[in-house]
Amino acid sequence: MTGAQLATGALRLVLATLPDGDEARDWAEDELGDPVYDAAQPTLLDRIAGAIADFFARLFDTELGAEWNPLLAIVVTGVIAIVVVCAFLIWGRPRSAHRAPSRSALLFGEDEHRTAAELRASAGRRAEAGDWTGAVVDRFRALARSLEERDLLDAPPGTTAQRFAVLAKAPFPAHADALSRAAAAFDDVRYLRREGTAEMYAAVAQLDDAISAARPARLREGVLG
Repeated sequence: MTGAQLATGALRLVLATLPDGDEARDWAEDELGDPVYDAAQPTLLDRIAGAIADFFARLFDTELGAEWNPLLAIVVTGVIAIVVVCAFLIWGRPRSAHRAPSRSALLFGEDEHRTAAELRASAGRRAEAGDWTGAVVDRFRALARSLEERDLLDAPPGTTAQRFAVLAKAPFPAHADALSRAAAAFDDVRYLRREGTAEMYAAVAQLDDAISAARPARLREGVLG
């Protein structure tokens, strides 16, 4: 195989990796719509990077001979660079295969290490016992923790319920009003010492369920903070 044929084959390999416009949009939407997929699975960008790495390995391990055109090599390298830049613009940087979900030890000023599922379970038990105040608090914290676990929002120490609601409106604009009301309910029962009610708990639980099932809006940044 001549150098020109090798370069042509490599170029076809790179271009074959790229989706067409509709497929790229569908892949990007699926990527955004499933933020809790297994972190060990490679993304499309990971696969593209792997294909490029394999190409360069073959390129430098092969006896190219005198027929290899340096200008053709420059063109192929330029195409690969364009592919990488486009992939970054569409899908962002490759994620670490072992990245753990971001989770703060503090949540709304309290030491809180429970997962969203554990907080929801606690809220359910408190609701069954008629402790609506505790149920509202735990369910709102479950909502915040779930967005941390989905890598959609970072709630560092010092973040208030109202600030969380403002940040959460960006990925979930359709729930903006409900987020404001839920944050107000949390503040009422947690800091103003008002008694929680079944209606308050039902509203926060309904919001938590709705956001858990919703796709986040496309954002300029992957994580808010």
